[in-house]
Amino acid sequence: MGRLFSPIALGPLEIGNRIVMAPMSRTRADENGVMGSLNAQYYAQRSGAGLIVSEASWISPSGRGLANSPGLTDENHVAGWKWVTDSVHEKGGKIFAQLWHCGRASSPHLAAGEAPVAPSAIAAYGRILTPEGFRNFPVPRALDTDEIRGIVAEFAHASKNAKDAGFDGVEIHAGGGFLIDQFLQTGSNVRRDKYGGLSANRCRFLFEVVESVAKVWGEDRIGVKLTPSNRDFGMIDADPQILFTTAVKGLDELGIAYVHMVEPLESDLKEGDVLKDNAQRFRPYFRGRMMAGGRFDAAKAEMILEKEGADLVSFGRLFISNPDLPERMRLDKPLAKPDPETFHGEGEKGYTDYPALEPHPYLRLVEEE
Repeated sequence: MGRLFSPIALGPLEIGNRIVMAPMSRTRADENGVMGSLNAQYYAQRSGAGLIVSEASWISPSGRGLANSPGLTDENHVAGWKWVTDSVHEKGGKIFAQLWHCGRASSPHLAAGEAPVAPSAIAAYGRILTPEGFRNFPVPRALDTDEIRGIVAEFAHASKNAKDAGFDGVEIHAGGGFLIDQFLQTGSNVRRDKYGGLSANRCRFLFEVVESVAKVWGEDRIGVKLTPSNRDFGMIDADPQILFTTAVKGLDELGIAYVHMVEPLESDLKEGDVLKDNAQRFRPYFRGRMMAGGRFDAAKAEMILEKEGADLVSFGRLFISNPDLPERMRLDKPLAKPDPETFHGEGEKGYTDYPALEPHPYLRLVEEE
């Protein structure tokens, strides 16, 4: 393997390889969204990645969309995440916090007892597990302009908490069908004010969030995740090429460290879909680092790096079952398969109990001496 294991500068940071651990919700925080020792062990096991991007952390109680997901709103969250970041740093790793507001992809029992909020009163497509069983997503309440400013401030507050917790930077989740993505796309945003209509207006909320977070971190320690081909929760846009070109160009002007561009699975593509090979498609509009994600293996990762369609590649599920994924790739060793039944839940099973490679006996002998 060539470029995959070469070092690279990411803003002011030097990272040892181009392998990024993608953000993955594992629902092992406590009921209040506080992380603990088991979470610290899980992330430390995977600190061989050039960069870890943490699972999504909600920036407001009203923005939570998943039970037992972590938060970044108060001192208890800071203390829990500090345990994690210290453990990663002790192993020589680097870790960014992913900041998240679910918007309409939630329900009152998760969103502080209130109706979920969104750019427009259009319900997400699908069902969510509630205390009464699975129910259709409720119709959200459309945010007014003052409330939008308040959520921008909550992103800034959570980013300050991330800094206090010892993270090396932050990634803003602007994809996945969550709140920022809901503002971006016409299928969920039919506003007639300055946050709706033209693509530049629909990108306004994203840009304001980035600017507010940059006041805490500086632009060069910020990444943004985009998912142009995502259809989760009924996401769709009238002209995604224009929309995401506008978004990427604006992020380039803001000077952030990287864009995390997620590729669609072939099975997810529908007839007429045009957005695939997204990292390479939008690379010409962004001068910072481009990160590609979406079920890559080592060979495909090397290919996109060689073509300079991306500078870094994120890996998700492979990191679940292979805590030492970079080493296994470097040595061309077999990869363990993850168990989907334990992706979410509680406890060690399927979380911290996947073994790393056994070191060579000679190396063990040298270490013992």
